[in-house]
Amino acid sequence: MTDLILRAPDSVALLGDNAELRPLDRERLMTEVDLAAGRHRDSQDAIRAVRRVRRRELSRIGIADVLGRLDIIEVGDALTDVSTATLAGALKASTAAVEAERGEMPTRMAIVLMGRLGGGEAGYGSDADVMFVHDPYDGADEGEAASAAMAVAQGLRKMLAAAGDDPALEVDAELRPEGKNGPLVRTFNSYRAYYEKWSAVWEAQALLRANAAIGDLGLRERFTALIDPLRWPEGGATEAEIREVRRIKARVDSERLPRGANPKTHLKLGRGGLADVEWTVQLLQMQHAHAVPGLRTTRTLDALHAAVEADLVSASDGETLEAAWRLVSQIRNAVVLMRGKAAESMVEHAGDRAGVAHLLGYGMDQGERLNDDYLRATRHARQVVERIFYE
Repeated sequence: MTDLILRAPDSVALLGDNAELRPLDRERLMTEVDLAAGRHRDSQDAIRAVRRVRRRELSRIGIADVLGRLDIIEVGDALTDVSTATLAGALKASTAAVEAERGEMPTRMAIVLMGRLGGGEAGYGSDADVMFVHDPYDGADEGEAASAAMAVAQGLRKMLAAAGDDPALEVDAELRPEGKNGPLVRTFNSYRAYYEKWSAVWEAQALLRANAAIGDLGLRERFTALIDPLRWPEGGATEAEIREVRRIKARVDSERLPRGANPKTHLKLGRGGLADVEWTVQLLQMQHAHAVPGLRTTRTLDALHAAVEADLVSASDGETLEAAWRLVSQIRNAVVLMRGKAAESMVEHAGDRAGVAHLLGYGMDQGERLNDDYLRATRHARQVVERIFYE
């Protein structure tokens, strides 16, 4: 946090008023970023203005978090709002750059938030997982429309990945159809044709967190209507699909854990870690969202609460899963606040553990108690996962 404040010294003024340590809501952020980008004719000046807003807001959220003013849900909401507004500003700046070179855009565009960003659960170390979709205007040449949309998407990624006074925002589009092998940008009709014919179970699962939040409103609404039947299928997931989700999860458990990593302490892929909790909730969504409206959400804890209310999960099991999810999320964020870079496993060095314990409110001399709580929470969560996910 001190590094970020040194890069944005005006953020010190935030310390003068308690009210200044409340994150701005998404609507206000979107308006401010839109105005900031719109004040500049040059796209590089526009993106610098957008990133200045991001830098200030990251400082605001981080300071408030360090001072214990925000809980993990509020932090996730605030970081998601900042990234969403930043992407919207970058879309405007990149579109303006392409139009300055090629003339008026022949297609409308939208950005679909995915992963933790789509779920409103972004962390300090999160990339921006997205999908790009465009829809040519009537009469437009499809080749020119595709080329222009690709130029906008590539320009946006380059603008946000560039070195600057704020941390770069890596835009990851690997959750798109066909992953790295698929086109970076697809037309709406291409998405529809793909999902109708080729969509795999893992893609339907990934769409559980899809949020078409940026760009042309009509295109966003049409895309949402397209994917809803895929992620929340009528009648629920089939037995074959459920078996496939479990098979993929078992493969993730055995193959994706980094070599040498301790499965008990890996924050995301370890036993009772984020992936365990989130996959369990997502499987419940695929099975029951058609009958339980509360499960039709991109947010993990909202879906978990709905599952408890619908008696799909016992109250005690729900509390166990939520406790592990919250604690692991807090630890991941605390490591980034302290180190300036992400960590995938529970910190082991005594100094690092003391810092994380301090940030989580334990006290600097309570690192071992934090570690014990972490191991206990994730062990209990794993027991619940094995009972619910694999039953």
